[in-house]
Amino acid sequence: MKLKFLLIPVVLLAACKAPVKEDAAVKEVPLAPIQGTWKLASAVTVTKGDSVVTYPIKGNKEEMIKVINDSHFAFFKHDLKGGAGKPIFDSGAGTYTLVGDNYTENLQYCNYREWENHSFNFKVTFKGDTLVQRGIEKIDSLKIDHEIVETYIKLK
Repeated sequence: MKLKFLLIPVVLLAACKAPVKEDAAVKEVPLAPIQGTWKLASAVTVTKGDSVVTYPIKGNKEEMIKVINDSHFAFFKHDLKGGAGKPIFDSGAGTYTLVGDNYTENLQYCNYREWENHSFNFKVTFKGDTLVQRGIEKIDSLKIDHEIVETYIKLK
């Protein structure tokens, strides 16, 4: 009988653990390198072997950013003229997948409605704060079939 009474406190004591100490500096899980806010630095369109710089265009004062979180992307391009005159504003958003260097944008919203509900496949590379996105934009109904190469710089 004494053994039972001794055993109960020992079992209870063993079941109680000291609280786990949290590190003073909790380590953050790094975000995927694609997540963040990116500013377009340059863009080139290649159609049937002919390359055309589409951003920046000399004389046009425009800016474009792309925001990418864990499941969605959005892009916004606008002119920096301000004031009177017709503004330039392009935007789009949707979901994306990233598997290795294969990045696919599923465009759900766009101010050019005929581009909506299309997917675009790209290869991405990262070097420091630079993202290069290269792939084909193809929409048969619009007779669009070209390669794009976009270079973005990550904003802090």
